[in-house]
Amino acid sequence: MARSRTDRSPRRRLKPARGHDLTSTLPDDLLLHVLRRLDTRTAVGTAVLSRRWARLRRELPDLDFRVSNMLPPRYHRWVLLHRDIEKRKGSHCLYRRDAMQLEFVTNIRRYERRAMRALTSSVDRFMDGDGSGVRGPRPQSVSRLRLEFFLTGNTGSMNKLIARSIDDWGVSDLEAVAKPIHYERSLHTFPSHGLCQDPRASCLRSLKLGCCVLPPLHEFSALTMLVLQDLPRSTTAAAYEGIFTSCRQLQVLHLKSCACSGNSDLVVVDAPGSGIKELVVDKCAFSQMWLRALPNLESLASLDTTVLFESESFPCLRRWNISQSIGAMIRSAEGLPLFYTGTSHELGWFLGCTPDITNLVVRFTGPLRWIMPSGSSSLLPPMLPKLRKLLVADEPSSWDVSWPRLLLETAPSLEILHIHIAPCKEKPGDKIPWRRTRLRHHCLKEFVVAGFEGTERQICLVRFVIGVSRLRHVGLFKKGQPRNKGHWDWEMVTEHHSWTDEEKDATLEQIMDGVSFSKHPVKLILG
Repeated sequence: MARSRTDRSPRRRLKPARGHDLTSTLPDDLLLHVLRRLDTRTAVGTAVLSRRWARLRRELPDLDFRVSNMLPPRYHRWVLLHRDIEKRKGSHCLYRRDAMQLEFVTNIRRYERRAMRALTSSVDRFMDGDGSGVRGPRPQSVSRLRLEFFLTGNTGSMNKLIARSIDDWGVSDLEAVAKPIHYERSLHTFPSHGLCQDPRASCLRSLKLGCCVLPPLHEFSALTMLVLQDLPRSTTAAAYEGIFTSCRQLQVLHLKSCACSGNSDLVVVDAPGSGIKELVVDKCAFSQMWLRALPNLESLASLDTTVLFESESFPCLRRWNISQSIGAMIRSAEGLPLFYTGTSHELGWFLGCTPDITNLVVRFTGPLRWIMPSGSSSLLPPMLPKLRKLLVADEPSSWDVSWPRLLLETAPSLEILHIHIAPCKEKPGDKIPWRRTRLRHHCLKEFVVAGFEGTERQICLVRFVIGVSRLRHVGLFKKGQPRNKGHWDWEMVTEHHSWTDEEKDATLEQIMDGVSFSKHPVKLILG
């Protein structure tokens, strides 16, 4: 039964007077809160509403101009369709090459140029004021600027925005990433004076540059974090080396997918005066990077880039994430079998100059195992005497998966050992002829294997670890993988798998067969 409202006066909806703007009665703080929730292009567009809105949008501390936000869904469908056709073998029979270029590439480029014109217009309006042609008051302060743009030959407005944000607005965090037009190769170049007019007076602390010619950076005295991405092959080795030697205030340096030119694409880092504490070299097209001196370096990540140490001048280095893939299977001629090409290395080639490392992440991969036992005497001091935490990730199942024993034998203080075995299609390779050892690990507290399938070599590794340690629990999981927590930390994420009683008994019997050192019963956690 409906409630009666006869005892109360009916509610009356307030109607604004004609031509009256209720938002004008709201305080500036609330309107700024609304603007911060909008993308920068929309926030800039509010300037046409009134002078008050034009003033408010200039008080935004963060600016984000991204050309990708201006691309319609149809553009992404064109790109996906073009990639799909290119991946299919024989698809060129259905689409003539010239027709594909004309239809797909032309349409994709048209959308990119259209989006770039819209971005340029938005940037110009923001710098010029309310669109009336009269420059408005400059922003009170801009702490962060994100800029992403296509290289269409008309990027002068982008350079002006970057220079003004540094010189006039006091930006401290700047990201400028250029993107080539589809199927074109081009680079962004800054004016001859660099990013701005007065770098010495700038407040810039964090800088990211992508797909550009490297500008002068040595005068940015406040710059502590630098990320360089997709730098071209025309960049010389001396340009990279100069970052270490001339930008002494830097503390964090990331190089991602950068290339190098010259007869020898070798980058040598010899910077005893550098303040760099964190160095990431990720998929860079260098033949090698040699580290001679970085006395303040604490954390290193060398991902699919060969980084070698020439000395032990790294007293602060504690964390290293090393990812290395060596070797390939090639066919010299049609009809001939595949053959392997690659080199073999000992652990000392990588770890011989890093005795102070405490956390280590290792990803050694390739069609065949290329890491070899050391031929030197076992009486030599261990290479990693201070190592506490170790992850061996993505270990190919075709390798002799007991090879991490090499690491275990040179890390007497190890406390945590996690191993992740990745399935692969290659046939099992050669086994390592292990020798008897007197090694004892009194510090090892945690041992987990993910991707465990109970193969002979896997059983051999688990049996060895149990035999040389005082472990109470060992985790063996058929499914699982490490989840990265940054470059230097992780957590092992495992999935539950039901083991039959027969599998459990057989696995336990194989592992404990021959184990003599363990004085305490070991509980196997199977999952």
